[in-house]
Amino acid sequence: MTEIINLDATNAIVGRLCTYAAKQALLGKKINIYNCEHAVISGNPDYTFQRYHHLIEDTGQPFRGPNYPKLADRFVRRIVRGMVPHKQEKGRTAFARIMCYIGVPADFKDKMTRFEPADMKDLGTVRFITIKELIRRLGGSQ
Repeated sequence: MTEIINLDATNAIVGRLCTYAAKQALLGKKINIYNCEHAVISGNPDYTFQRYHHLIEDTGQPFRGPNYPKLADRFVRRIVRGMVPHKQEKGRTAFARIMCYIGVPADFKDKMTRFEPADMKDLGTVRFITIKELIRRLGGSQ
């Protein structure tokens, strides 16, 4: 039976959290990430918004991609996809072991763990944007 890791993304730096999740999935563990809307991206919020807005609106073709979702859980999962070799078989199976969720189901409130190296308290700057705010500014439903 594979080991299941339940991570809480509240106030976690999304890049560090997703890197850990990708590595554990490549090792064969099943990863569940909860509270994706409360994860943060460090740096200037306006620059972060402009970067993703440019990727979504100004590059590629509208129906062929690149496609960035406008739901927080799918957005975080897309970030994880960039950290696994998703075009190879081992990456596809690892990516299938990662699931992201908005909020927390009642069954898992006591079973979640925090990935301490990704905590925002270690962030050297006060400039950040939450995934929820970024999705809202990009025109998403949250």
